Amino acid sequence: MVGSLLSRNTERVAKYADMFSAMGTEPRLRIMQLLLSAHPQGLVVGDIQTELDIPNSTLSHHLEKLKTEGLVEVQRQGTFLRYRANTDALQELLQFLYAECCTRNKALKPEAIIRICK
Repeated sequence: MVGSLLSRNTERVAKYADMFSAMGTEPRLRIMQLLLSAHPQGLVVGDIQTELDIPNSTLSHHLEKLKTEGLVEVQRQGTFLRYRANTDALQELLQFLYAECCTRNKALKPEAIIRICK
């Protein structure tokens, strides 16, 4: 039982580490900010490219990495690809951090997190 819980926790931590790693470059973090600002409609690739001035081949690479880690969702609309931030995945990631920093060991007060976000 304990080994199973430890294994599952290890898998979760590895998953979250991969998600943080995917957002760990300036262009990808900018993409996530942009997609969150366009939520829930999202944006087509051309609009992302225009807004962030990232070359198409580079943008495709960044979007693929974010998609692979489950941080964005993509939907084909005719000849266009529309990307949206996967807010469920982001919520799960934030809950993981919140549980560790604000609930279990109280490293931060929950009010400080809410104040930062406003």
